[in-house]
Amino acid sequence: MLFATEKLVVEVESESASRLRQEIKQQADKTGFPLRELDAPKEKDRPLTLLQRIKQEGILVSLVGTMAIAGILSHWNPELASLLFTFATVLGLLPIVKKAFGLAKTGSPFSIEMLMSIAAFGALYLGETVEAAMVLVLFLIGERLEGYASQRARAGIQALMALVPDNIIKVGKDGAREEVPVSSLQPGDVIEIAPGGRLPADALLKGDIASFDLSALTGESIPVERQTKDKVPAGAIAVDRLVHMEVVSKQGESAIDRILNLIEEAESRRAPVERFIDKFSRWYTPLMIFIAALVVMIPPLMFGESWDTWVYRGLALLLIACPCALVISTPAAMTSGLAAAARQGALIKGGAALEALSKVEWVAFDKTGTLTEGKPVVTDILVWQGSEASLLSQAAAVEQGSHHPLAKALVNKAEELNTPRREATNVSAQVGKGVSGTVDGLSVTLIALDKLSEAQLVDVEYLTQAQSLAEEGKTVAIVFADANAIGAVGWRDELRSTAKQAVEGLSEYGIRSVMLTGDNQKAAAGLAAKLDMDYRAGLMPEDKVTEVNKLASTSRVAMVGDGINDAPAMKAATIGIAMGSGTDVALETADIALSHNRIEGVADVVGLAKATMSNVHQNVALAIGLKVIFLVTSVLGFTGLWVAILADSGATAIVTLNALRLLRYGKDNVSGPQKAGNTKSGGGMHKVAH
Repeated sequence: MLFATEKLVVEVESESASRLRQEIKQQADKTGFPLRELDAPKEKDRPLTLLQRIKQEGILVSLVGTMAIAGILSHWNPELASLLFTFATVLGLLPIVKKAFGLAKTGSPFSIEMLMSIAAFGALYLGETVEAAMVLVLFLIGERLEGYASQRARAGIQALMALVPDNIIKVGKDGAREEVPVSSLQPGDVIEIAPGGRLPADALLKGDIASFDLSALTGESIPVERQTKDKVPAGAIAVDRLVHMEVVSKQGESAIDRILNLIEEAESRRAPVERFIDKFSRWYTPLMIFIAALVVMIPPLMFGESWDTWVYRGLALLLIACPCALVISTPAAMTSGLAAAARQGALIKGGAALEALSKVEWVAFDKTGTLTEGKPVVTDILVWQGSEASLLSQAAAVEQGSHHPLAKALVNKAEELNTPRREATNVSAQVGKGVSGTVDGLSVTLIALDKLSEAQLVDVEYLTQAQSLAEEGKTVAIVFADANAIGAVGWRDELRSTAKQAVEGLSEYGIRSVMLTGDNQKAAAGLAAKLDMDYRAGLMPEDKVTEVNKLASTSRVAMVGDGINDAPAMKAATIGIAMGSGTDVALETADIALSHNRIEGVADVVGLAKATMSNVHQNVALAIGLKVIFLVTSVLGFTGLWVAILADSGATAIVTLNALRLLRYGKDNVSGPQKAGNTKSGGGMHKVAH
């Protein structure tokens, strides 16, 4: 029934969504169950007719119908009724026995199908035809519950596969419009998206500002505005007007494809608790078969009890001992948790990451682009020699062409003030310290305030002015012309408006936060004080790894970042979390990617992880508790075969439905984390999951 845990694993392909549709049939033939319902995406949404439902549930309908007739006849012709019950049992057993032997050949001899077959044949041998048929009915109903759970758990993931249209309007260089297959698009192609149309590939906006609905990818319900040349991910919906977009992603490399690839990776990253349950079930089932055999043989052989009585009790024990509910308890919850996370824009690479996140004690944040907006602006220019225009033009010359956010801000400031444009030669960057070059014969150097060497002398009065900027939480660099300090530049990268909310949310879960930054001590201290968090300042990329390793030696640590320089620290941490606006390297290295780029989402996903593990523990306790109760009652003769299978199916249904509650996590409160078990208004699924 529910013994094969792989049925609840999310099934996705790494090909592009358009190619996925073409390969659905082939994949369905290989896997049998998981992708069958995707064979005809447009047809599956149509409600089934009564005849189609009867055909789909043929065996179950035939079994119930035969039993109903037999039940009616039992009052007038018990012998014929018994034959009909026997016929119903054999009818229901045929596919089950076939599947049991198929699983045995592939190395799974102790499947639920095998146990069901043994129990049903044993009941027929004892003449319990009614109970044998009833066992099969309850078993098949349990299978339908499993199918429902699987479909619900996968629904959020499978929806991604339908986000890309089959055809799109392509605009030629001459302005000609033609409808072409999405699979034919290449980078550089210009496409037209009407209001309500969905983007089939990552593309740049051409023309004026336009609004896009990214809810399918990020969970954000409010449309976002994009400017000319801004990148918009595949799956986005044009909201307010017809737009022209320039395709930038190759086939199979769009945002949707990356999400599907991340989810595919999750299949091989199972949670430790999940692996333990699987290992446990491998020896548990044979052990229970052995105990059932002892229950059957010892009383008759040693105490002269009735063979029929103890064979019956042994069969009941065998059915109750089946670890269906126990085996399904973890993957059902994990799959539901992963699906709920994906729907909210958090892509988690498997149950192992989800379980590890639930136990995190520290969260280390990169500063720039993570806690801050990542868009620093020049706020102060101190001039000690010469003019402001001269200082700014010299500094901008050596920073020209750099991709560093501070450098871009400085160049933009120079252009904004229309300073003379100068060219620099022999430009050399010192990572984490500064940059130097030759401008009009002068050696111009920008060096971070806290990275000044003994040879770089600054007048005490000037140094005090620069330090006062740093104490305001600004990043400060001293500008040297040859060996003379001619001025200083101050930048401020504003904190995200929700950064404090993110830190407070983690604090509610008992998790401490620390900021890792290359800024000087005073600038870092100013920002950290606003957020009420610890900090480590003056760090190079390798220093971030060292700091994460220090924390990881005594605690479980999550590292949150968005840049290439954050990737090593993410790898060193227990869990790496990448912001959605981050680089591909960061996203690939991370165990979790936040596609919505909301820093407060870190606390949300921690809450989901804790809710999922709480759900797992509840499921395991329910499964084991019910087993123990009914094992005792079966051996003592209080419960029979049909009660045994009802108990097994009931336990499975309970843990499955409990796991499905995770699919509603955060629907009422996507942001604004609550403590586990919190019952405050707005807690959403937090109240339900615990």
